[in-house]
Amino acid sequence: MILNQLEELSAKASDELGKVDNLQELEAWRIRYLGRKSSLTDILRSLANLPLEERRAVGASANLIKQKLEACHEEKKRELEAFIFIPGSADGLDVTLPGQPVDLGHLHLTTQILEEVCEILGGMGFQVAEGPDVEWDYYNFEALNMPVNHPARDMFATLWIDYERDSGTKPMLLRTHTSPVQIRVMENTQPPIRIIAPGRVYRYEATDATHEWMFNQVEGLAVDKNITMADLKGTLLEFARCLFGKDRKCRFRCDYFPFVEPGVDVAIDCFACSGAGCRLCGNSGWIEILGAGMVHPEVLRRVNIDPDTYSGFAFGIGVERIPLLRYGIDDIRLFYANDIRFLSQF
Repeated sequence: MILNQLEELSAKASDELGKVDNLQELEAWRIRYLGRKSSLTDILRSLANLPLEERRAVGASANLIKQKLEACHEEKKRELEAFIFIPGSADGLDVTLPGQPVDLGHLHLTTQILEEVCEILGGMGFQVAEGPDVEWDYYNFEALNMPVNHPARDMFATLWIDYERDSGTKPMLLRTHTSPVQIRVMENTQPPIRIIAPGRVYRYEATDATHEWMFNQVEGLAVDKNITMADLKGTLLEFARCLFGKDRKCRFRCDYFPFVEPGVDVAIDCFACSGAGCRLCGNSGWIEILGAGMVHPEVLRRVNIDPDTYSGFAFGIGVERIPLLRYGIDDIRLFYANDIRFLSQF
């Protein structure tokens, strides 16, 4: 009786296997006939209850059928895999199947915004200038009107390198802003000057949703005869409209930066609520986007530019702040977490 059941089971399994045409169906067939809860497995487990002579006959037959089905399963699996995944042969390529997708990379969101900012300011006549990430104290602080022990240095949480003043070692640091690039350019270039300085900057501070120890800035500088605050306001208004929409309004309020006088913080009317007040703008109707001001006369004197003849303006914006505002991103750490789910959205 059991031997007849085995023969019928083998015939039925072979017949169904011939109709299988994809790997999902093949896996279902394997579970049905070779799995732990299959009829064949139940027969093998019940052998202990049979008389010795019958047990031998049934066991031998059941094992042969199991080996046969396993061999047929492997052969069918190779056939299906070759049919789907091996192109180039007449038997292995089904032109009706959809093509295999090709994942294409793209620029990081920060790089995209950085290029957009440079393109906008480049259209206004600004040229890109670059400088070292590891900078001398002189260019990062002293030449920017912040001598040793100046209280304004406390505004920058600095990562120092080999900072030993008493031994005569020249102090170095990871730059806290890209303003040193402006000093290097002015040292070697006579006005008129119109540059932007994009790049990474570093701060010694804890990382949280709104702070990173490394981020990107773009700073701008224009020096020439008869440059006024009106030139600064016109430039930044046009920049804000190119970046956040042609209907933007700008607000300028007094602020303090040691290397400009006067200094201002620049805000735009909230593009989410049009100035009515919402969560994005803290119900104020305005969003601060950058700091700016007229170049301090002492800064010009240090680079041998006569402040009685020339004047200039400077500004700086954090690159990551732009997509934070534009796309409503609530955690700056996402930019550097390398999470493909986040990056693929941009």
